[in-house]
Amino acid sequence: MFNWKKIIQIADKTLNLLIVLCFLPILCYGIYVLWDSQHINQQADASLYETYRPSKESHLSFEELRKHNSEVFGWLTVEDTHIDYPLVQAENNSKYVNTDVLGEFSLSGSIFLDCRNQKNFLDFNHILYGHHMAKDAMFGELEYYEKLSYFKEHLQGSLYYGNSWHSIEFFAFLYADAYDNVLYNTFLQKENISDYLDYVKEHAINYVELPFREDERFITLSTCTSTSTNGRHLLIGRIMEDTINERRKPQYEEE
Repeated sequence: MFNWKKIIQIADKTLNLLIVLCFLPILCYGIYVLWDSQHINQQADASLYETYRPSKESHLSFEELRKHNSEVFGWLTVEDTHIDYPLVQAENNSKYVNTDVLGEFSLSGSIFLDCRNQKNFLDFNHILYGHHMAKDAMFGELEYYEKLSYFKEHLQGSLYYGNSWHSIEFFAFLYADAYDNVLYNTFLQKENISDYLDYVKEHAINYVELPFREDERFITLSTCTSTSTNGRHLLIGRIMEDTINERRKPQYEEE
């Protein structure tokens, strides 16, 4: 005679085990996603590159970085933010989307100059690309510039190239399309600068009036947005002629 009670208990335990086995891969995948996300953010942390930053006293650390990767050529800092990274440039605009400044594969990528621009920043419009990442990594902080108070308080930056630091004055924050042929025009000519500035002002979310010269050199920080596939946040500034003898280190708030 069958012991139905025992059979039901076995079936119940078997069913529970099957349920656990079904959900175990989902749980494992969720844990992996959390670990992977944290790992990617750690790879993008600006503090990882602090030891390579050029200083007034010595450029040796920066030259050590260049020995690792000859495509490293400069440095970008936006004052009072976590944007404080080496700059790279490749023969295309895809390599450093998922390659770090040491030349290793990394989903966080690098801050890189458009392949059409000159490394000596002698063009009239230079584009720097970086991922929009969590925890204020890479260009993740650009979205904060949509708030006017933040925009007004974070308009200073510095740019290192050609063995010297130069200051940057940011003056416009925009939401744009990735295929905008005015804002992403790296072949901007001197005679078109006035039209370019009118276009920037017309489309800007936040803007500061400055007394521009006819030979200004501009720099645009570009990153993706979360609201549109082709949507981009752009922070535009001008490169100043003055040379900074000693770069000021950004003062971060305690986290």
